[in-house]
Formats: sequence, C-alpha cells, structure tokens
Amino acid sequence: MMQTILTVDDSPSMRALLRNALAGEGYAVTSAVDGVDALERLEDDEDGVTPDLVITDINMPRMDGFGLIEALRAQARWANVPILVLSTEFSDEKKARARSAGATGWIVKPFDPVKLSAAVRRVLI
Repeated sequence: MMQTILTVDDSPSMRALLRNALAGEGYAVTSAVDGVDALERLEDDEDGVTPDLVITDINMPRMDGFGLIEALRAQARWANVPILVLSTEFSDEKKARARSAGATGWIVKPFDPVKLSAAVRRVLI
C-alpha cells in the first residue's frame, strides 16, 4: 500500500518541489498552505486517509508549524504520526521548541532530495 505524506508550506514552489521529490520516491502526496488548512483537510477528509507522515514549515500565516504540531499531538488520532519540520530556521532554540511540541525531526531548507528521502524513510520504518 502506498504511504501518504501531508506537506504543509505557504510557498507554492516549495509544495511543488516536495511533491515532485516525494512522488518520485513512490509516495502519495497531499498538501496544505498553512496549519489551519492542514487541520481542516485532516478533519474534513471524507475517505478517512490518514497521512503516514506530516512535513511542515514553521513560518506560515494563520497557524505556524509549532501550532500545527501541538494541535496534532493533542489529538489521539495523530499522536503517533511522525512529523518532520522543513524550515529555513535552524537555531537550537527553534529545534528544541519543535521537539518539545512533538516534532520527530528537522530538515533545513533548501533541502537535498536525497537527504529528504533518507529522513522520510527513517521515520516511516
């Protein structure tokens, strides 16, 4: 069965880059433009597809990545879904905050498709 990845980023070009990189590795990819959009898509999902992984940016309008991670971890349905942060931010403080919120890992933008693929495989095992 094909694994599904939800990417959350306010940049259309970043969403396209992620879609191309991940679909090329055989994953089904769905996207959201920010944390609010991601939560709405997950709650309104009529076919009941649960993503196997969420990849989120930090800096987004309406709800940032920290808020999204906290909202997902607060719901039993999403408590064990791996969450990777993909951001231009790389300070130890931001990484610690993401880990504290429940993030599984961190990847710095711009991403290397090979490293992204390796990180995805690691958390989906």
